[in-house]
Amino acid sequence: AHIDDDLLAEFARIKHHHKRALGKLIYQLIDVRVDAHAIFDVQIKRLHEYKRQLLNLLHIVALYLRAKRGDEVAPRVFIFGAKAAPGYRRAKLIIRLLHAVADVINHDPRAAQIRVAFLPNYRVTLAERIIPAADVSEQISTAGKEASGTGNMKLSMNGALTIGTYDGANIEIREAVGAENFFLFGMNVDEVAQRRQQQPAGRDDYENDDELREVVDLIRDGFFNPDQPDLFRGLMASILEHDEYMVLGDFAAYAACQQRLADTYVDKPRWGRMAASNIARIGHFSSDRTIREYASEIWDVAPLSIPAPA
Repeated sequence: AHIDDDLLAEFARIKHHHKRALGKLIYQLIDVRVDAHAIFDVQIKRLHEYKRQLLNLLHIVALYLRAKRGDEVAPRVFIFGAKAAPGYRRAKLIIRLLHAVADVINHDPRAAQIRVAFLPNYRVTLAERIIPAADVSEQISTAGKEASGTGNMKLSMNGALTIGTYDGANIEIREAVGAENFFLFGMNVDEVAQRRQQQPAGRDDYENDDELREVVDLIRDGFFNPDQPDLFRGLMASILEHDEYMVLGDFAAYAACQQRLADTYVDKPRWGRMAASNIARIGHFSSDRTIREYASEIWDVAPLSIPAPA
């Protein structure tokens, strides 16, 4: 489909408007200032290990270390919205880690191009502010674990490009919007199953990847929480000894895909075309189409015309 320059310019204007509005809300909620020209990278969903907010977090720490070394890092705002089940201790620990990492990064002038925002009390009214402002949609569940949510559809419909695994509704979204407009990474279902049989621990990934090892060591040794230096030691030990959700196993592929994404964002016309293509092609997921198929294939009913009242 043809996407003209006027449409791209209008899309960019609207997206920037929503990013500025979300930036103001972030400041009001958590007192963190963000740059509306940065990539707004969004992960908004229930906090669960298989949804791999921890993988996202490890990559954020890797970018932080690069920024501290003086390496070039694309300006990015990482936005999280999540709640954990009341008794889910490890999920709550990941939220604590996220807050600890955010507090360090957001106050380190050497990493001014990175901001991390965990927005409290995630709910529909907050999603309504986040989704129109998103540039990137994080759909990074371990392959084979996600049933089929709709958050990824809402983000795509609003022009966010998906970085995701071959899992759940991601598969159908990628088919609908085009593989060229989707950032795919990671093991598929069969590869995850094979990996679990052959190498369930994550220690080999840790030993063979210098950056990953530095990230894990930094968290494990209490850098982000000096008052309780052992707080996250057990969390890191769990993925080293039994990487059930392939957090370490998929890290290298995820980091490489994130770099491709950042390189693509620099080309604003190309990014705009990819985003507009997502919007134009996501109509397949309309509830109108779904109900028509249910009526035809399952309920075996036909539309009934009701004349207007006289």
